[in-house]
Amino acid sequence: LSSPEVFGTRALDEVIRFDMTNNQVKPIIKQEIAKSVESAFEVIRKRIDQFGVTQPNIQMLGETGRVLVELPGAKDVDRIKKLLQGTAQLEFWETYKIEEVAQYLVSVNEALKKTEPNKNQVKKIVAKGLDSLLVDKKDSLSKQFNPLFEKIQLTQQPGTSVIGIAKISDTAKINAYLKRNDIKSLLPTELADVKFAWGKVNDKNPDLTELYALIGNRENVAPITGSVITNATDTFDNSGKPAVSMQMDGRGAKLWEKLTGEVSQKRNAIAITLDNTVYSAPGVSRGPISGGSSEISGDFSIEETKDLANVLRAGKLPARAEIVQSDVVGPSLGKEAINSGMISFIIGFSLVLLWMLFYYGKTGFYANLALLVNILFIFGILASFGAVLTLPGIAGIVLTIGMAVDANVIIYERAKEELDSGKNSEDAVNYAYTWKGAMSSIVDANVTTFITALILFFLGTGPIKGFATTLLIGILTSLFTAIFITRIFLDWSISRGEKLAFSTGITQNWFKNLSFDFLGKRKIAYVISGVLVALSIFSMATKGLNLGVDFVGGRTYQVRFDKTVSAPDVAKDLVAVFGSAEAKVYGNDNQLKITTKYRVDEEGEGVDAAVNKILYQTLKKYLPEDTTYESFVAPSESKKVGIMQSSKVSGTISKDIKTNSIWAVVGSLFVVFLYLMLSYRKWQFGFGAVIAVAHDAIIVLGIFSFFYTILPFNMEIDQAFIAAILTVIGYSLNDTVIVFDRIREYLDYNSCSDFDGLTNRAVNTTLSRTINTSATTLVVLVAIFIFGGETIRGFVFAILIGILVGTYSSLFIATPLMRDAMSEKEKLKMAQFKKG
Repeated sequence: LSSPEVFGTRALDEVIRFDMTNNQVKPIIKQEIAKSVESAFEVIRKRIDQFGVTQPNIQMLGETGRVLVELPGAKDVDRIKKLLQGTAQLEFWETYKIEEVAQYLVSVNEALKKTEPNKNQVKKIVAKGLDSLLVDKKDSLSKQFNPLFEKIQLTQQPGTSVIGIAKISDTAKINAYLKRNDIKSLLPTELADVKFAWGKVNDKNPDLTELYALIGNRENVAPITGSVITNATDTFDNSGKPAVSMQMDGRGAKLWEKLTGEVSQKRNAIAITLDNTVYSAPGVSRGPISGGSSEISGDFSIEETKDLANVLRAGKLPARAEIVQSDVVGPSLGKEAINSGMISFIIGFSLVLLWMLFYYGKTGFYANLALLVNILFIFGILASFGAVLTLPGIAGIVLTIGMAVDANVIIYERAKEELDSGKNSEDAVNYAYTWKGAMSSIVDANVTTFITALILFFLGTGPIKGFATTLLIGILTSLFTAIFITRIFLDWSISRGEKLAFSTGITQNWFKNLSFDFLGKRKIAYVISGVLVALSIFSMATKGLNLGVDFVGGRTYQVRFDKTVSAPDVAKDLVAVFGSAEAKVYGNDNQLKITTKYRVDEEGEGVDAAVNKILYQTLKKYLPEDTTYESFVAPSESKKVGIMQSSKVSGTISKDIKTNSIWAVVGSLFVVFLYLMLSYRKWQFGFGAVIAVAHDAIIVLGIFSFFYTILPFNMEIDQAFIAAILTVIGYSLNDTVIVFDRIREYLDYNSCSDFDGLTNRAVNTTLSRTINTSATTLVVLVAIFIFGGETIRGFVFAILIGILVGTYSSLFIATPLMRDAMSEKEKLKMAQFKKG
């Protein structure tokens, strides 16, 4: 937003005075940025709406100045990028004729001879259909050193508005020449405000473009701009070629009549420019044109005229939009991923249902019915939001299934304890649903998980936001179904006089009368954890982490071949053309993940296409002979070889992602610490929980650092990994809070001087719930890991390891740390205090 279109305006110049302080100027600039971003968002939304994509997701990303656009099912990626990046700044300029500018360009050439190195070689441009416009190749200029005329050949047809023809590859150098202050000083008075602009590239000569000289003014404002356009439609011109017809408002019609009248007297031309590119420059020789109708014609395709009319109707962007991050998933790969996701969903869901039946019997069946209702709620809410279901979104739902069991397990285990103490079914269930029973544990556990999911929702983007969305919805629906739906079935069963048993004949004595000395073994656990943390830190310090493009910037391509290819050979070939590149086997042996930073921070419509062409030419020898460039890059549902998925992250956005990720992790730990400190009224509880989850995160990072060159699946540190870490934090906290809640209960309602004994008893009574919940969640995760596809395998592996480590730390690290952080006086006071 440092664009002159936003800040270099006369209106802003009148608002910001030279005598203002920085503190006075900053609010004005911030307000201007906010207005521009909001305007850009509305324009982009209108363009996408008119493009006709089903269920687009367009949202502003907080105050970052960025807009997220998700387009499921969109196929023409290049067309969409052009649609998003163009500002649609339409302008009408009178042009100079070649004879009015030629002498100045000769002077420029002479001046450059004195400053530019002489290469003693003249480049000649030859193009079919343009020879009549070019200077004769035997011209004397070509016999000597001509820095400017080596790169552009002037037209020799008097009266034309085309100044010359140049190769597209030479335009940057020509622009640099013409912008030099010493060159500008050569401008005669009559050319003082000249604006040079290049013409639209056409398909007949894609390597060449034309130069125009526009008659400017001191204000650098076009006589007519796109603001006067009231409607634009794609049509055909008199020769049957695609064109865009425009209608102006009353003010525009008067300006158009005046401009065409003045130009016709000079028998000159009017250049119609869009985003500083000349699309057409029709001559005006029949006098003023009234009515406010105009037409843009040229070498257009039908799709181009439709898109051009679309952006003109939607309005112009306040400044040029830059695509700082893009992810393209081909429909064939997307279909495979969704199929894999659904398979893992069905398998994970089925295993959880079977486990609940096996462990709890009839009451497990009631929990399963509540789980089915929970799934219906999740899909219903997502559908009502118009949300697009992505693979991470499916992963969020599947993970929710495992976690949804947790609330039911806590209630059932508490009811089972009450039955064992001699209460009847009705009293046991009623007590389990009280705050003293299971409700405090359920609420505390879910609030901590909800906090991490909420932070992930606000700081994450794209698929990660989708994962967080399903997780947030899942937490809320899980609470509702466990508290209300399961209760309905339990009360119905009790009303029929049935005796409830929260176990089966096989499981009724599992995890009863356990007396493991967790606190007594804490020093052994400290040593084990200390060694694991030290090894993890050592591995990260020496071996590092496999950072993905999300954190370092770059381009990644998932390319599939029809046979096994050698990753080192491909990498060697790519390094030769890209300078730096990596190629790794991704999933199957015939699929590679290619990463490069080549031209990642360059802007322009043709940059991505140019990189794709180089990639295609380099990999062509590994592909089937009939593979064309179009089939290599174009998405298709039946695609078997070529680019299956691509991603691009600019260096700027990668820094922001890294910063947001750090804030997400640190912020979630800080907020959870505050919540636990307030909830338990002792900072030691928050301390033990936060140190334990930090321990979990470090070990997961260490495993990813040590094994990323060994294990046969993707272990990059990217946004998905941060989502996994936050999920681990949430889940580990969930486990820890359940243990802490039972400790608090035992300390509140049992008076004795043995703090360690009460704490150990409390932890032992939670083992059934801890193992049950962890087992169901791990079963689901293993199903996703095996059947969920390569795309999320690393993501799921991180959560899988995190939950294993988190279960261990909630028992052996969090509670002992909480205990050791307390003074003997505090422990004695807590143990002897008893609520009435």
